[in-house]
Amino acid sequence: MTIPRLVIAGTSSNVGKTTVMVGLVRALRARGLRVAVFKCGPDYLDPTYHVRAADRPCHNLDGWMMGREAVLSTFMHASQEADIALLEGVMGLFDGASPTSDDGSTAEIAKWLQAPVLLVCDAGGMARSIAALARGFATFDTDLQVAGLICNRIGSRGHLDLLRKATEGVPPVMGGLPKDAALAFANRHLGLHSADRATVPEDVFVAWGNRVSEWCDIEGILALARNAPALPDIPAMERIDWEGAGCRIGLAFDEAFHFYYDDNLRRLESLGAELVRFSPIHDAHLPDVDGLYFGGGYPEVYADVLSRNQSMRKEVASFAEAQGPIYGECGGLMYLSHGIRTRDGVRHAMVGLIPGEAEMKDRVQALGYVEVDTQDETMLGPAGLRFRGHQFRYSDFRLPADAECCYNVRRRRGGESFHEGYRKGNTLASYVHAHWASNSLLAQGFVQACVAHARRVP
Repeated sequence: MTIPRLVIAGTSSNVGKTTVMVGLVRALRARGLRVAVFKCGPDYLDPTYHVRAADRPCHNLDGWMMGREAVLSTFMHASQEADIALLEGVMGLFDGASPTSDDGSTAEIAKWLQAPVLLVCDAGGMARSIAALARGFATFDTDLQVAGLICNRIGSRGHLDLLRKATEGVPPVMGGLPKDAALAFANRHLGLHSADRATVPEDVFVAWGNRVSEWCDIEGILALARNAPALPDIPAMERIDWEGAGCRIGLAFDEAFHFYYDDNLRRLESLGAELVRFSPIHDAHLPDVDGLYFGGGYPEVYADVLSRNQSMRKEVASFAEAQGPIYGECGGLMYLSHGIRTRDGVRHAMVGLIPGEAEMKDRVQALGYVEVDTQDETMLGPAGLRFRGHQFRYSDFRLPADAECCYNVRRRRGGESFHEGYRKGNTLASYVHAHWASNSLLAQGFVQACVAHARRVP
């Protein structure tokens, strides 16, 4: 497979990778190009900006959670019929799951995909020092091609010219962007705000596209992308058609729930599941489905309206009483619990399936990769299943002493283990955002549970 491609990486976090990514996508689309978009790492928020900019789905690529073959397969599948693929990195170019290797890093993904890197740096207040920074990144790993530099937060065109002269073209400066607080993307406790139209007006996307077209060498950037070599053939994810195995899975999707890995959803569909979106905020009733999937998001922000939608909460509880399979992750766990206590101390009643209460805190309570071993049989399959995921949360979960936990969770960094994964009947919920590329049996187990429920005798 041959597809022009570039990794938009950063020297560190918060240097403007997402801004450059969004602007470049829009600049390329203005030239009539179809752009496939990707995000390295486990992030759910930056992809919402990519979706808005490209008007097509964004796919996460995570080396530690997915592995090389799944990364390549996902990339090839999602790049079909595109003219160019752009991948936004995570943190700094070489930052990942380990301080001594490129595991889980942007660099690892770039090498697997043999993709040139366009490095974004914060050049505010910088002149000749840009040369040391650029050459250090370009020579640190000789298996990686740092092909160009984007200098963000520059002061003027004269400043950009100084930076070009300082680097002497190794790697070349492909452009820069002046700082503009009026166009900056807003942050909140889990990172950027989701890029819904109410939060980020379309004019902001248009403006960044125009800025990149005006300040960056688009033809030169395209030439870098077109230098990427052909990739080896990797079998695409096959659709498995079981006789009579169709089922419908309700996918909670609205302002409170929208953190899903597209790869996970695609695996459910490959197994014959039809995904039916519904809103726990706006809908009074559940759709006619055989299983429910509650992903992560911001239930704490919408706790009041979620609580006031009593008809939806009652129908989810009734679905569970009928042994309908329900799977929840992070925000989904919070919604399926007895309640959410927000930072103002107010308790908002939730569905009440998982004993315990989620309480919002001022600081991050968990952040990082984890590996899970199931200790008991669940709706995902038998005991002994192992899979990978991550946690990023500001809430803590208050549990009764006799709560049933069926996960043993080990942190990637530090190696500490703890019990988690809360089960009640055919409901399973956890703070872990799982990536099912780490174990394809999870998607299969969920679909099988939903199929079994669809075939039940009333």
